[in-house]
Amino acid sequence: MGKAADLSEFDRGQIVMARRLGTSITETARLVGCTRSAVVSIHEKWINDGDTSSRRQGVGRPSVIKEKGRWRLSLLVKQNRRQTVAQLTAQYNAGPRESVSEHTDQRTLLDKGLCSRHPTRVPLLTKHLRQLRIQWAREHRDWTMDEWKRVAWSDESRFLIHHVDGHVRVRRLPGEQLLSSCTACHTQAGDGGITIWVTFSWAVLGLVVVVEETMKAANYLNIFADQLHPCMAFVFRTGNGIFQQDNAPCHKAGIVLEWFEEHIDEFHLTSWPPNSPDLNPMEHI
Repeated sequence: MGKAADLSEFDRGQIVMARRLGTSITETARLVGCTRSAVVSIHEKWINDGDTSSRRQGVGRPSVIKEKGRWRLSLLVKQNRRQTVAQLTAQYNAGPRESVSEHTDQRTLLDKGLCSRHPTRVPLLTKHLRQLRIQWAREHRDWTMDEWKRVAWSDESRFLIHHVDGHVRVRRLPGEQLLSSCTACHTQAGDGGITIWVTFSWAVLGLVVVVEETMKAANYLNIFADQLHPCMAFVFRTGNGIFQQDNAPCHKAGIVLEWFEEHIDEFHLTSWPPNSPDLNPMEHI
């Protein structure tokens, strides 16, 4: 069993992380392969000094990355949790500072507790969301076929040209596992893909709109004003059309909802339960 003096910086960082996550002293010692006394001493050193280094004060070369550089490296991590050490080092070295090696960055990240972990998988439907789905289903269970024919269904999706295998990791501190940027549900639109917005109803297949940039309230509203509005007026000439959209932030923006209020005489906006793409027949298309 390894003693405290024999453990690497990585092992010491693992001990601190395990103890901060509530792992017992015995279990931590078993996972790292060291003595219980080593776990206790290293954890106490981290609590008292904020450091796990085995080097004596004043011995060895000073750290290349000073406190300001450590803060900047943490900021780069938070901007994109999925970057590799090589990518982070390239970004760090692009600034007007002394260049550092990947090994130095890796050691600094471990010292700050920013270990690489698998994204947290969160439940798609909480108890509250399930209740909202049931409520929506009850409100619509007596709808006739003629009423469903009045609905124009919509959605937008991003299609990747280059396959991503999904084996990703994120850098996070203990307690950050439920941040949206640290969960498996969080995806980032990268290069090599295309986003489209589509709509269809019983009568027509509807529109296909290529979204040239990130879907925001302003360009979402432009799609309505320029393309959806005349389409709904043509298909539902009596003004009895119903438009469906999900609860994406750009869909619920104030300027978007105000636009629907202004055109309520021409068609209506239906309510929609959160996290319910499976209820949208658009998914089959």
